[in-house]
Amino acid sequence: MPISKLSKRTVKIGFIGLGLMGSRLTQRLHSSGWNIQAWNRSSEPARAMSQKGIGIAPSLVKLVADSDVVLSCLANDTAVHSVYCDSAGIFSAAKPGTILLEMSTISPQLSHLLHQEASNQDVRLLDLAISGSTPAVEAGTVTLFAGGDRNTFEQCTPIYESIAKQWFLVGGGSSGVQMKLIVNLLLGVEMQAIAEAVSLGEHLQLNRNVLLDVLSKTAVIPPAFVGKFQKIKNNDYSPEFPLRLMSKDMDLVMETAGTAGANLPVAGVAQSVLTSNLPSNGDLDLAAITPFVIGHGTRS
Repeated sequence: MPISKLSKRTVKIGFIGLGLMGSRLTQRLHSSGWNIQAWNRSSEPARAMSQKGIGIAPSLVKLVADSDVVLSCLANDTAVHSVYCDSAGIFSAAKPGTILLEMSTISPQLSHLLHQEASNQDVRLLDLAISGSTPAVEAGTVTLFAGGDRNTFEQCTPIYESIAKQWFLVGGGSSGVQMKLIVNLLLGVEMQAIAEAVSLGEHLQLNRNVLLDVLSKTAVIPPAFVGKFQKIKNNDYSPEFPLRLMSKDMDLVMETAGTAGANLPVAGVAQSVLTSNLPSNGDLDLAAITPFVIGHGTRS
C-alpha cells in the first residue's frame, strides 16, 4: 500500500535544540509552511526564535504532548540522554505513534538505547543525522542519513524536502548516526591534510592565496572544503562547524572504532590535533587548525 506522507496542513511539529544547526533548521521548516513550535534548554536562543515569529513551548513536556512529530538537534550524548530520558523528558510525554527524528551526532550506544526505549513506548524513532555545516542548512542543501523503519522514513519525506538536498535510509536503527561518524571521520582527516598542505606551502614560501586557489581547482579537494579555503585566506575562523564539535565527533569515531575493533591510525592523529586546539580554538571554526599546524599561533 502507498505510504501516507506527512502533510503541512495537519501535522504539528516540535523542534528541540536551537543552537547553530537547530535554529536554522527550525527557521527553514517555519518558512516552508510547517506548523512548528520550538523549545530550548536555555532561554536566550528561544527568545531569538520567538522574535522571528516561531512559537516557543512553555516546557519540553508541553511541546512533546502537542506535537505529532518531534525533531531534536542537540550538542552531545549528555544533552540527548537528558532531553529524552529524564523524568520530564520526551519519552515521558510522547503519545503512542508520535514520530521522533533525532538529528544529533551521538554515540551508537546511546542511539541504540533510544531506539529500544521508543519501541517500548510505542513511538516511532529515526536517527536522522545531518551532513553539512550552517551555510548548507541555510541553503537547504544538507544530506540526511537515517536509521530505522522504512515506512516511517518514507512518511517523513515532506520534512526532508523542506530542509535537505538528499536523504538516505542507511539501514536499521542507529545506522544513520553510524554513517554520520564515518562521514565526519573523513571530514576531520581531510581538514588535517589540508592544514598540512598549507603548512608545507608556507614553509616553501609559496603564496598562500595562489596555493589555495590552485588546490581548489584540483580533483583532490572535495567541494565541502572550498568554503574553508576562503576562511584560511581571510584568517576568519568564525564558526560554521565549531572545532569543539568536530573534536567531540572524532572522539565518538575513535570510541566506536575501538568497540568495533577497527584500527584508525590517521584518525587518531587528527583527534590529537583537535584536542590540542580545544583550549584556545574550541569555539572557532574547524578550519582554525590550519594556523595551529603551520605553527604561527591562532589568527582569528
